[in-house]
Amino acid sequence: MKIYKIFTINPGSTSTKVALFENEECLFTKKVIHEDEKLVQFETLIDQLPYRRDAILDLLTENNISLDDVDVFVGRGGGLVAMEGGTYEVSDLLVEHASKCINGVVHPANLGSLIADEFSKKYHAKAMVVNPPDVDELQDLARMTGIKDEYRIIHLHALNLKETAIQHSKNIMKKKYEECNYIVCHIGGGISISAHKHGKMIDGNDIVGGEGPIAPTRCGSISVVNLISLMEKKNLSPKDLKKYCTRTGGLTDLTGVSDAIELTKRANNGDQYAKMVWNSMIYQIEKWIGSMAAVLHGDVDAILLGGGLVYSEDLVNQISQTCGFIAPVYAYPGEFEMEAMASGAIRVLNGEEELKQYTGKPVWTHFDF
Repeated sequence: MKIYKIFTINPGSTSTKVALFENEECLFTKKVIHEDEKLVQFETLIDQLPYRRDAILDLLTENNISLDDVDVFVGRGGGLVAMEGGTYEVSDLLVEHASKCINGVVHPANLGSLIADEFSKKYHAKAMVVNPPDVDELQDLARMTGIKDEYRIIHLHALNLKETAIQHSKNIMKKKYEECNYIVCHIGGGISISAHKHGKMIDGNDIVGGEGPIAPTRCGSISVVNLISLMEKKNLSPKDLKKYCTRTGGLTDLTGVSDAIELTKRANNGDQYAKMVWNSMIYQIEKWIGSMAAVLHGDVDAILLGGGLVYSEDLVNQISQTCGFIAPVYAYPGEFEMEAMASGAIRVLNGEEELKQYTGKPVWTHFDF
């Protein structure tokens, strides 16, 4: 087997994770911390690019890591039009769209493809993105809403969701991902719950839009009437309301903490409110899993749980007891974004997967009728 070197770049709100792989083996990984005082100096997200890039290079110099023999640089990706899942070449058009945050979602992950592009040119290598958050493989029935010309869109942890399903298919099912049906959940700071049918993520919740279960920093689904009432009572702007969807809602608003470990400590120490909040979050996860089972007509090979909160035995046990009648429940605690990015690139390099081209055209815009 040919040996490939892959360097992965995953920018987050206050840090940038990097990792160097030799095929599937991680040779080096580190997180660069970005102080809030430094980030606030930049007027726009894109203005952060040189600073984050140079911080990575400084880190590598400190650790005597060379990028001269890297075959592929893989960035986290984002800010793109809706696209089919897979591994994409970082093209000039993709860079342009990520720079403009063309889909309206401004998130540090968008910088991943831009940094990968700069490194690929500097070190004469390839640049790719793997299953960015913009993946849209919804089936038609999942797109409708009750308002004319307003259609559902989703943003999910597509990278972790799909890689978990790919690896489970390979290692447990001994089948291809395209031969299996799964309900796959990412349960962390945000909670994604998705239905996968024969290699396509045909339904799921929109974590950016506030849809889904209560999560550590997200409010989850709430009725329109409740939202209107909240806006009136607190004199909130639409911008204020959006913060509840992604930053200040969920456990943060309910309990003052987003740390699930702290919340479970309170619950175990007799705090009945903390216990109610924790159990309510799990209850809503279970409801969404049930809805995805219906999407798959009950034909589910497994329920796969990933993300940081899956380290909680209580969470896994509750979901297993409630949803185990649907399909076997498997826990894959933690996040595997760096490994997932490397794996996507390696599949392309080995000829197992086709390298896709970003067209800049959404995979879906409207129904013909």
